[in-house]
Parts: sequence; C-alpha cells; structure tokens
Amino acid sequence: MRLLLIEDDAHIARELLLRWRDSERLALHAPTLADADAALAQGTFDIVLLDLGLPDGDGMEWLTAYRERDPQGAVLVMTARDRVADRVKGLRLGADDYLVKPFAPEELDARIDVLVRRANIARTHAIRFGRLDLIQETSEVLLDGKRLDMSPREFELLFILMRAAPRLVPKRALVDALSERNLELNDAAAELYVSRLRKKLEGTGTGIRTLRGVGYQLAISAPAPVPAPAPEKPE
Repeated sequence: MRLLLIEDDAHIARELLLRWRDSERLALHAPTLADADAALAQGTFDIVLLDLGLPDGDGMEWLTAYRERDPQGAVLVMTARDRVADRVKGLRLGADDYLVKPFAPEELDARIDVLVRRANIARTHAIRFGRLDLIQETSEVLLDGKRLDMSPREFELLFILMRAAPRLVPKRALVDALSERNLELNDAAAELYVSRLRKKLEGTGTGIRTLRGVGYQLAISAPAPVPAPAPEKPE
C-alpha cells in the first residue's frame, strides 16, 4: 500500500512514518503542496493523506485541482479544522473521508483500511493510472471516461504495464507475458508494440519510459510547455 502523507507538522509526520515503517504501508512524506505535486508526477498512490494548512497553500484549493487530475484517487483529509462547514466543504470538494486532529493513530489506520477495501473492490473492475482506466471485462481503455482505440496486442501490453505501475517491468518478463498470448513473439516484435503503444498514449498524460537493456515503466508525463506569444511587430 502506497501512501502520500501531505503534512507540514514534523512531529506528526515522524510519528506516523515510524508507526508504518514495519507494516505493509509504504509512506512518502511531502511537507508542502509543491512536494506533493512532485511526488504525484513520479507515480501513483493508493491514498493521499492531506493536511489543509500547508506552508505554500490551502489544502482545499489543492484538493479541487487534484480531483480534476484524478477523479477516483482516495483522499483522506486530516486537519484541525473541526467546524461542520469545513467538513462539508472538504467532502463536497472530493475528500473520501475527513478526520479531525488530534486523532488516535489507530483510528487513522482503521479509516485507511476502509478506503483500501473500497479501492480493492473498484480494482476488480478496472485498473487506473493517471487519466487512464483499463477495463478487463470489456477490453476497453478509457481516457477521462472516453474510449481510446487500442488493438488487442496494444491492450495486452498496456494491461501488463498498468498492473505493475509504477514499478518497472523487466523486458524479458514483458516478452514472456506477451508470448503467453501471442505465439512466436520475439524481442523485436515486443519493441514494435511498445513503440505503437507509446504513440497511442501521446496526449493522455501517461508515457512509457524505456530503461535500455532493462525494461519499461509507465509514468505520468509532464504537460507540454505553453509557447510564449510571438512579439508584436511594430507598425
């Protein structure tokens, strides 16, 4: 289980990280919203634990932007803001749960377990990475809810990469997995499928990283830079 802990209180962060150190929870600490964005750009997390009063911005505003990027990612707000109006606002902006500080670590763990159970149920129907949803039962790939055209082999390749994401898939493991479905598949054919799939994913926000001689990895792509306007010509 991968957790992103967005918390600027060093004491709280340290206590939670120590608590989870020997458990199945792999937690990454982001003391600022900028750190959180950088972490999310490198991969996905099962749950985001979000404080609201961060040094570089308000968590409520960040939550709104995050929900636009990832409508389904689990978010648990944990904050000292205990007014009913704050709780209602947080839930309506997209939080899956809202926990008021101070809280017992056992209660936080229990709430995390609930969110993970919900996510596991959802994963039986679809796999999500970034803006992509892969539905095994219908062999569909959806981009922001709209179907993305894929050949059967491109679908199989994306399924293997998404199931492992954000971990790297060794090239030999990829070839072997594809060979189970396609006879006489060699390394050159696998590279061709990767190239075709990479083109299909252009503009989706998800790309394929190649570690030459090692393997392949799905990653969130950086948005394309906005070109600067051309200077006006003097009349």
